[in-house]
Parts: sequence; structure tokens; C-alpha cells
Amino acid sequence: MNLSRFISSRIIQPENGGFSSVVHKIAVASIAIGLAASIVSFLIMEGFRNTVVQKIYGFSGHLLINKLTLNNSVEEPPFDVTNNLKQVLGSNPNIKHYQAYAHQAGLIKADDDILGVLMKGVSREFDTTAFNTNLVEGRFLHFPDSGYSREVVISKIISDKLNLKKDDEVIVHFFQNPPRFRRLRICGIYETNLSDYFDSKVILADLRLIARLNDWPDSIAGGIEIFVNDVNRIDETGYELAEAIDYDLNVTAVRDKYIQVFEWLQLLSRQVNILLGIILFIVCVNMISIVIILVMERTPMIGVLKALGATDQLVRKIFLYNGARLLWRGMLLGNAIGLGFCLLQDKMKIIRLNPQDYYMNYVPVGWSWQTIVLLNVLTFVIVLTVLLIPTALIMRISPVKAIRFD
Repeated sequence: MNLSRFISSRIIQPENGGFSSVVHKIAVASIAIGLAASIVSFLIMEGFRNTVVQKIYGFSGHLLINKLTLNNSVEEPPFDVTNNLKQVLGSNPNIKHYQAYAHQAGLIKADDDILGVLMKGVSREFDTTAFNTNLVEGRFLHFPDSGYSREVVISKIISDKLNLKKDDEVIVHFFQNPPRFRRLRICGIYETNLSDYFDSKVILADLRLIARLNDWPDSIAGGIEIFVNDVNRIDETGYELAEAIDYDLNVTAVRDKYIQVFEWLQLLSRQVNILLGIILFIVCVNMISIVIILVMERTPMIGVLKALGATDQLVRKIFLYNGARLLWRGMLLGNAIGLGFCLLQDKMKIIRLNPQDYYMNYVPVGWSWQTIVLLNVLTFVIVLTVLLIPTALIMRISPVKAIRFD
């Protein structure tokens, strides 16, 4: 039998209402609150990151291929999507899907209201699975076998500004010479809450409509959006494509196009990491203080054990086992509180947000069991290691003075 563990198990249960009982409760509570706060912070941060990133990637893909140009116009210079380019994209094992697109600036008119918009033309290859989570009303475009679709998907912001609803007809005027216009029917309304980038200006229509307006053949497009299998290999895939495609084409990561959003997410992640460091520091300080109090309270016992021949390491392990048990209880309670709160928020959406500021209507929760396990292991290892500091005081306790200690 391990003597240190046996003695620790006998002194771990203090008398109710005693000083040791209060100290033990404070220790368990501090660990539980710290770990629960860490779990909630990291899962919410993960939820924010996943929600925003999925909205951007669902709308624009992971990589973009465009024609090289020094023009800053919102309308891309067109290029021919050749069979050689399709072969390059189809042969890359990390490319899950690709789709052609083009942009065309215009004015949308409804009754007496006019609003400047950017029409994004998409084809029947458009990944509706990634986009449909943003649809709040109606359906996506229907692509006929011949001609082009006369339907359009607008954002909720645009529909509210122009007082439009599903199945209404709108007239879209295009900046061309001579000017042209098309009467289109609203088949769906989307909302990403990324108003600065999509909702306030982008409407979706058939790519063949833009091709017809610009007299393009079917093989011409403004760009290609690429979805990859492994987001951790976006840069690697971009380098591979840049080496394989024609010299007059450019590969851009969508992350670089919307760099402000991704920098905001990195800042958010950095703040959560700083919060974790502060929480661990407070928990460690509390545990050091509590173990010192427990050592002082058990000083006569330490003196007796040393007088009976117990080594410093044996006595030290008693309090390490004691601290580990308190740490384990606090972690169990902390996991119950943190995961319980996250589960409640995930199912009931209790805490709401302003979508104009946070890009979403409620606080999201991103379930990452790897993060939860890592937080538990990190807390256990760091706090248990820190407990070596106060237990080192045992080595300086004299048996004679300890027995006399009152």
C-alpha cells in the first residue's frame, strides 16, 4: 500500500463547519470556476470563428482564380476557362469542387426606390449546400437548360431597404453602353450578417445573364471559386495551382481578400489565450495559498511523521495527493458547469447579439472535444506542478518545533 496516498485519503475529509472544510470548498470552487470560464471562452471563440469562416467560405470558396490586372474595378476582366485549366483543377486531390462566377455592377429599381448593387453571376455548378444555410426565405436559383434564369436571390438588408419580398419583380439596370436592363423575379432571400462584404450590395443571378449582357461565349467567366478538402492546405494548394495554370492568371486565397475579418478572429483568439493565462495564474495562486494553509494546519502531524522516520518526500507526497484530489473534484465540477452552460446556450440561444457588430444573431458554441481535453490536461498538469512550490516548505520543518507548534 502507498503510505502517502493512504494518509492523504484519511485527512482529505475535514469536519463539516471546520476551517479545513472551508479551505477545501474554496479550493474546489476556484478550480471549478476557472476551468468552467476557460471552457466557455474557448468553445464560444471556436463558435465565432467557425460561424464567420463558414459564412465567408460558403459564399466565396477557399481560393479564387482571376485574370491578372491592375484594374481595381469590381468587375473582373473575363478569361477563357479552357479544358486545360479544368484538367488542372480536376487532377488536384485537395480540390473538392470548383465553380465559375462573374460580377456585374448595376442599379436595382423597385417602385420609387433605387439601390446600387453588385450582381454575382453563378452557374448550376454553384455549391448550394454551403450557401443554403444562409437562405432565410424562398429557394436558390433555378437554372433552365437553355437561355438564362430570370430569377435573382437578394439579401434581407436589400429587401428591407426596398420593401421587397419573395416573388416580387425588380428591374436591374446595368452600367453599359448602351445601358441595358432586365426584369427579374426574387426567388429567395439570404442573410449572412456580413453586411460590409455581402448583404448590403451583393445579389445572386445566373452567370449566363451576365455573359449575355457582355456578349461572352459560354466558356468565358470572370473567375473561378475553389473549395478544398483540407482547409489547412489552402496555401499549399494555391501554390500548386499557381505553378500549373497560365501565367496571366492569378490564384488568391479568400482569407487574404477578407483579411480584416480573419485578423479580427485572430485578435479574438489571442484575447481568449490571454484570458486562459490569467485564469490559470489565479487558480495557481489560490492553490498555493490553500496548500500552505493546509501544511500549517497539519504541522504537528508533519512533526510526528518525521519523528517516526518519515522522509520529506513521503510527507510531501501526502499534500500533493491531497492537492490532486481537490484539483480533480474542482475539474469535475468545472466541466459540469462549463459544458452545461454551453449545451444550454447551443440549444436555447439564450444570449443574443447584434448581428451588425458580431455577424450573427446569438452567441455560437463550437464543440471541439480536442480543445476540452486539452484544457483539462493543461489545467491539471500546470496546477499540480505549481503545487510543488508550497510543499517544498515541508523540507524546512523541524520535527521538534513542529510537534510543539500550536
